[in-house]
Amino acid sequence: MTNPLFRPFTLKGLTLPNRIVMAPMTRSFSPGGIPGDDVAAYYRRRAEGGVGLIVTEGTGIERTGSVNDDAVPNFFGAALPGWGKVVTETHAGHGLIAPQLWHVGAAINRENKNPPEQESPSGLFKPGKPWGKAMADSDVADAIAAFARAAADAKRLGFDAVELHGAHGYLIDQFFWTGTNQREDGYNGATIAERGRFAADILKAVREAVGPDFPVIIRISQWKQQDYGFKVATSPDEMIEWLGPLVDAGADVLHCSQRRFWEPEFPELDGEEGLNFAGWAKKLSGVPVITVGSVGLSGEFIAGFGGEASQPASIDNLLERLEKGEFDLVGVGRALIVDPDWALKVRDGRMGELKDFDRSALATLV
Repeated sequence: MTNPLFRPFTLKGLTLPNRIVMAPMTRSFSPGGIPGDDVAAYYRRRAEGGVGLIVTEGTGIERTGSVNDDAVPNFFGAALPGWGKVVTETHAGHGLIAPQLWHVGAAINRENKNPPEQESPSGLFKPGKPWGKAMADSDVADAIAAFARAAADAKRLGFDAVELHGAHGYLIDQFFWTGTNQREDGYNGATIAERGRFAADILKAVREAVGPDFPVIIRISQWKQQDYGFKVATSPDEMIEWLGPLVDAGADVLHCSQRRFWEPEFPELDGEEGLNFAGWAKKLSGVPVITVGSVGLSGEFIAGFGGEASQPASIDNLLERLEKGEFDLVGVGRALIVDPDWALKVRDGRMGELKDFDRSALATLV
């Protein structure tokens, strides 16, 4: 294919037919945390629509407070047979799939007004905003073990890879962030590497649980839902300090979330057309990366979920960057919520058939 989006990509023996990754997006269609046949059919349609790798919506590990919405799916116990059906249906649609394993930490849900079960590094949603409780040493150890159990279950159920949610101000990211990590133990410190020990310990436990050949992805971001402008790493040196231990601990792919993929990460170093977050992560870490952030749509996704409509947008800049090797894979989110055939339409040049995104799309599983 002349279009770089549709060239195969191989990762640890797993060959993706193209570079398109369905980005994880919370859908809240699993009452009681159990994914049903409608969820399985939803993912199968994206597989049949030509997505190279599907990453599921965030799924709660076996810790109280890992999700703060009863309709978000779990990834343990009674939810696992439903996920087995998801794998079966996705593979029947000739797709590949990875669950995203999630713990929301002290993330606030407006429906949850009294959250004693919510846990986080220091009981803070953001600086100066207490929420839930601080994790004891035993809680930290149990959370690490729960991530590893979920990863082992993913492999047993036949998933093709696994992703950890380490972004957007949720639990793992709350350890990275000085504003929410006020601990006085080995999971905090002056350096990013010290604050990243929780993520690294999870990755080590997950790697031990799934073995050396099963692909492990971690999603990371600079921005937080609590502070869009925050940066974990303010320089390439700090980014090396952040990402290096994650790769050493077992991360095969870095899923680098931006609100707008085209924005340069360090414009003071390489200009307004410089490398984006994923590009710098690849340059500094040497491992494959996924870029994501408003791909194929005119508006960015935070505003989109807030009600702002978006229209299909050119992907020429994306293709140029992919061709140059700035990143390896491309996460597509809202465009795939409204159109399971987005990949096929792009492949065939049917750009005029692409659909707008409106928040009303969140009310159904198309």
